[in-house]
Amino acid sequence: MAKEKQREFKVFDYGAKPDGKILCTNSIQNAIDRAATAGGGVVAFSKGIYLTGAIFLKSNVEMVIDEGVEIRGVVDETAYPTIWSRVAGIEMDWPSGLINVCGQNNVKITGAGLINGQGEYWWDKYWGEDKLGGMRKDYTARGLRWAVDYDCERPRNIIVLNSSEVTLEKFNSIRSPFWNIHICYSDKVHVDGLKIRENKGPSTDGIDIDSSSNVLVENCYIECNDDNLCIKSGRDADGLRVNRVAENIVIRGCETGLGGGITIGSETSGGVRNVEIYNIKAKGTENGLRFKSARTRGGVIENIHVHDVEMIDVPNPFSFQLNWNPSYSYAVIPEDWDREIPAHWKVLAKTVEPPEMGIPEFRNININNIEVKSFSKISVEKENKRQQFSKAFDVDAYPQKPISQVHFKDVTIEADEAGSILNAKDWTMENVILRTVNQGSILTKNCENVQLPRME
Repeated sequence: MAKEKQREFKVFDYGAKPDGKILCTNSIQNAIDRAATAGGGVVAFSKGIYLTGAIFLKSNVEMVIDEGVEIRGVVDETAYPTIWSRVAGIEMDWPSGLINVCGQNNVKITGAGLINGQGEYWWDKYWGEDKLGGMRKDYTARGLRWAVDYDCERPRNIIVLNSSEVTLEKFNSIRSPFWNIHICYSDKVHVDGLKIRENKGPSTDGIDIDSSSNVLVENCYIECNDDNLCIKSGRDADGLRVNRVAENIVIRGCETGLGGGITIGSETSGGVRNVEIYNIKAKGTENGLRFKSARTRGGVIENIHVHDVEMIDVPNPFSFQLNWNPSYSYAVIPEDWDREIPAHWKVLAKTVEPPEMGIPEFRNININNIEVKSFSKISVEKENKRQQFSKAFDVDAYPQKPISQVHFKDVTIEADEAGSILNAKDWTMENVILRTVNQGSILTKNCENVQLPRME
């Protein structure tokens, strides 16, 4: 029996003009609302540019953005009304995204068209036109580096929050003011064939999977300023309060260009488990496989399987830093602060008690069939610092909870330097070969039963 064709709701019929000049927010939203009221349907666009603020998809509605269609975010902060959300690990009120799926079921965004967040205004707001000023410079000078990302309110291109049975397929996402795709507190999400690019602004992550379950991401190409693909689960006291794990996640068949790499963290408070990452090609990313956390995050990260990955010109193939970026990770309100303290600052600065609860634990990690191809004296510029050499291992955990049960098999690494492994336990390396330009062994400290690769 042929599948019944869904009813179409054309935004043109509701007054939308695809000229890139007339604001179409209400027209698009009206088409979505009518489709939802009818029990479901397809929201369709003719070719052209649709200038819009935040729109909210509803259950049983599919938005089809075909090739030749551009959803262009209007540069107007008032066009993204404040909603309750989670931002970089804490729950707070923040601007809505360009496209929002909040508390819905059976929603699709498909088609080979374009979602353009026009993020440059917000990028400049954060770090200035020269990347040396803006709110970032001001906050850092006042000892508030940890607060600026939260205070510089920036929309995301797509938010999937508290939703289930969501499909994101084939479209292009560019120039997001903040993260491109944020999947939070959601279940059964399928992301397939996205192209995420032209994201040169601060923290313009590709796809962030946040305290969500049963998520499949496949066949995507991602280049961005920060983490290409990232798994998160809450920050510090607030994340421990929510205590919601990220689990049953598969990332496969993806390619990453410029960016921070494939990351777990830094928000790890709810834990991460049962993750498989495979058939990945990383070219020119700053990191390959990256774990990051902090001594106030907590969480158990376990059952991580990474295999069949090719890294080309990646200076940090294995970066496991659990005391990551202290000026950002640890919130301390200045003693001489004489103004009202924002509510979200109090949340960020809340002490984790007992302190031992804040120590993250990474364990049972399998890394198989990895090839790292690099060249001598690789140079990566980030935050005005230059890393002149590639480093095979950059590992540092905590003596109380070393990174444990890490198993490498069939791995070949080319790098300038061997690097270091600190605070590790029960590592195996089977058929692992490390070729370095600068002769020298891996620096180890506080390691117990840790095998090292064969050096060439």
